Amino acid sequence: MTGGDGHLETSLNAEDDPRQQEMPFAYVEGSPVTELPRDLYIPPHALEIFLETFEGPLDLLLYLIKRQNIDILDIPIAEITRQYMEYVDLMKDLRLELAAEYLVMAAMLAEIKSRMLLPRPESADGEEADPRADLVRRLQEYERYKKAAEALDELPRLGRDIFETSVLAPYAKAVQVQPRVTVDDLISAMRDVMARAEMYTHHHIQMEALSVRERMSLILGAIRDGRHVEFSSLFTPEEGRQGVVVTLLAVLELMKDSLIEMIQSRPFGPIHVKAMST
Repeated sequence: MTGGDGHLETSLNAEDDPRQQEMPFAYVEGSPVTELPRDLYIPPHALEIFLETFEGPLDLLLYLIKRQNIDILDIPIAEITRQYMEYVDLMKDLRLELAAEYLVMAAMLAEIKSRMLLPRPESADGEEADPRADLVRRLQEYERYKKAAEALDELPRLGRDIFETSVLAPYAKAVQVQPRVTVDDLISAMRDVMARAEMYTHHHIQMEALSVRERMSLILGAIRDGRHVEFSSLFTPEEGRQGVVVTLLAVLELMKDSLIEMIQSRPFGPIHVKAMST
């Protein structure tokens, strides 16, 4: 097509062209950018690559062991060391500072490998010490902590799995309704107050006027020097029932402590109290 349709012909030819058009590597304010500015300076260390797949040398070893379905109690040190060094070499090419702690583990693997090639001394119980024992213990301990951390991470977390919500309540004017009280209500309330007042009792605790310890001392003073005292003379009628109880308790306490003894010379005769002979 020619003439006024020249633009349409150019568009159709561009659509029929099977070659891939140049893709812009960025968009600035909506405009595609296909060429780098000639005055743009990029520092050598502007781009840094961080390896976040593994959190440390133990995590890398655990990954290599599980990937090949290896028994953690029987680790093939030679093969694991080879794979481990491949990963360390990759890290040295990308970020040397990050590989420092991994190099320490590489040296430990090399030491274990060399110790396994040498004759192993027998322990006190007759069994040969396995050079991998300490490494296996550390791997098992790390695996337990890793599983515990993963279990904690799966718990619902506020801001990630659970989100707070707040709703403003519509404004409502509170209307306080005054109670309607009749004369019958007042009489009923007064009746309840009087009933509760009658149930109230006042309990006052007073100190005992008579003391068992004091009465024990009086009895011991009355029978000193080997004297015999009639049992009935120890009681004072003026003290009433309380005095009788206190005197009887004092006599029983002295008998329990083997300080006095009771003597009755004939049946139904008078009972005398005297000090226990030593």
